[in-house]
This record gives sequence, structure tokens and C-alpha cells, in this order.
Amino acid sequence: MSQTTPIYILSGFLGSGKTTLLQQLIDHWQGEGLLPAVIMNEVGDVNLDGLQVQEQVPMTEMLSGCICCSIRGDLSGEIAGLIQREAPDVIVVEATGIANPMEILEGVSEAALYLPIDLRGIMTVVDSAHLLELYNVQKGKTYRLMQEQIRCASALILNKMDRVKEEEEDLLQSIVERWNGYAGVWKAVRCRVDIPALLDALGGVKADWTRAADNESKQASGELVPQNGREQNAESHGESASDHGGESQPLHHPHQAHKSQNHESHAHESHAHESHAHESHDHVMVYTHYFKGPVESLAFERLIANLPRDVYRAKGVLTFSDTASRFLFQYAFRESDFMKITPQGNVPDVAVFIGEHFSRSELKLALLSLEQGGLRETD
Repeated sequence: MSQTTPIYILSGFLGSGKTTLLQQLIDHWQGEGLLPAVIMNEVGDVNLDGLQVQEQVPMTEMLSGCICCSIRGDLSGEIAGLIQREAPDVIVVEATGIANPMEILEGVSEAALYLPIDLRGIMTVVDSAHLLELYNVQKGKTYRLMQEQIRCASALILNKMDRVKEEEEDLLQSIVERWNGYAGVWKAVRCRVDIPALLDALGGVKADWTRAADNESKQASGELVPQNGREQNAESHGESASDHGGESQPLHHPHQAHKSQNHESHAHESHAHESHAHESHDHVMVYTHYFKGPVESLAFERLIANLPRDVYRAKGVLTFSDTASRFLFQYAFRESDFMKITPQGNVPDVAVFIGEHFSRSELKLALLSLEQGGLRETD
């Protein structure tokens, strides 16, 4: 399979500061010698935000419609075209401010069925002062949309903190933690955040996913997995946290929000160690799994039937070890459907799972175990 292209979704209500963050992301990746590309969505006929993006950055515009509804079906085609034309190292999809992130996930997942892409997460930029105003009223479409954008985020940037009173900060933090207890949260003014730490929390672009997959495969077979060059033990969690300098720091870290304050040093440790990058955001909204071989059909059906309720949509193309046909499968509302297909071209065996902050590692380990069982059958 060819190189996998990381994709980030940039979400946030109108005027929150998404394009400001986008410019910082582009500068960071270019500084690392990477080629970023952008898909920018506007509901109008003119993309004014796109004028702020450097000319040397490949960009596709999706105008005259919201990416999550009227033109959602075009998104996978735009992703495919951008990869074929430009071969970027990373893609950012900046959605219009009125977009529902879960609908965008659906559009990106369509492309994952025939392209080697990896959705790393949703960065949501929040106008902090605007959120507090809406929270005081707690009604209206804008309030519900902003709540949904925060709830779906993998990383939250609380922007425009200079417009928030000091006595309001605790309320602001409690709101976002109540709506989303998994996303890392960064306070910011003009979206000035520690970009490497932000990306690290989402897996980064150059993270060692090959090693991560190998470790998870070993776990599935019951082997002990090294961590930072050592075997896992209680002592491996006691190292000091990294210093991120003067940039904005995360208020809390993914999968640590529900724990007490004395775990903060461990939460920051994931920024310091590259080997933790793949597990620093285990609870995800979408997971794409590329199969290395066929799997046994009944075992896969059992896995689908027992998916956690946090996973409410799945689809993919599979080869089963106990039949000669390939199948397209769909899963929604606790029901699954399998259909024989003959794909045109080089279509990989792949499954895409969409839900709400489900455990990526648990699902991946279950799928790797299925693969190992399928390989044993074909031996």
C-alpha cells in the first residue's frame, strides 16, 4: 500500500480564528520540510479566507454550500484529486463555521475506502467570549451547533482568552470539560499555541505508526511490549514532564480529564516521549483500519455485532478467508449488511468506524486478532 496521508479537520464557529490557526500549522509543517495542502469550504461564492493562504500551498476550494450537507459527496473526490495532483504530506480540511463535524467525518471516511488516508482528528477553535455569552442564554441554533463542534473535537483551542474575565475562566473550563471530557484543551490569544504539542496530542505527521502497529500486533498475540526501550512497568510513568516554553499549555489532556489533578504530570509526559504519540489520544471519532490479509467471516460478524454503542457507523471492503468473494459491508443503528462486490481498480481491504470518543486501541487490537486468525486459516 502506498504512503498514508494524514488528514486533520479544522472546525469552529464563524469568526473563531480557524484560518489564523491554519496559517500557524502551515508555517510549522513547512519549517519541517513538509508539503501541506488545504481543502477550504465556504457557503458563499467567494473564498476570502483562502486569500490568506500562501500561494505555494496547494489548495482546493469548495464553495456555494456547506461541506457537511449540500456538497458533502464532493469531499472524497476533492481529497483524491488533491493527493493525485500534489502528493502532499498532510491535508487540512477547514470547514465553514456552520458545519457539523460529524457530517464531515462521513465525507472523509468515504475517501478512506479507496485511498490510504488517516484522519488524525478534529481541531476545534472556540471563541471563548462568544461561548460564555451563548451559555448564559442556552438556546438557539448557534448555541447547539457550537456545543456539537466542541463535543466532537479531538483538540480544543479556547481562543480570544483576552476577552474572558479571570473569574469566568473556571466556568469556561467546566463547560468544555462537561461537553467533552476527552479532548486536550489549549487556552490562546490569536490562536497562539504550542503547535508541536498540539499535533503531538493528535499523533503528529511523522509519528512512528509502523512501530505503533507492530507493538499493538504484539499485544494482540500476548507479547510484552517495550516502552521507551524498556518493558512496561510502573516505573516507566514516573519521568518528568517536558517544558513547552512560553506557548499556551493544555488545561487537560486527552483521556486524563476524568482523573484527579495528581495525574497531570503523566498527562504532559505524552508530549515528551515520541513512543507515546500513538496513544496520547486513544478516544477517537473515527478509526480507519487497513487489513493485511483476509479475515474469517463469522468472527468479523461477531466483532461487528458486539461493537460498543459509542461506534454507531461503520463501512468497508473485506476479503474473507472462508469464501472467494469480496464484500462491501455497512453498519448503522446496530444493524449490519454484507454485499458481494467486484471492485474496479486497486481497492484495499479496509474498514472505517465512526462514533463518539470510542477507544481506538481496543478496536484495533480486536481487528489485529481477527487478522492473525485469518492468516492462520490460510497457512
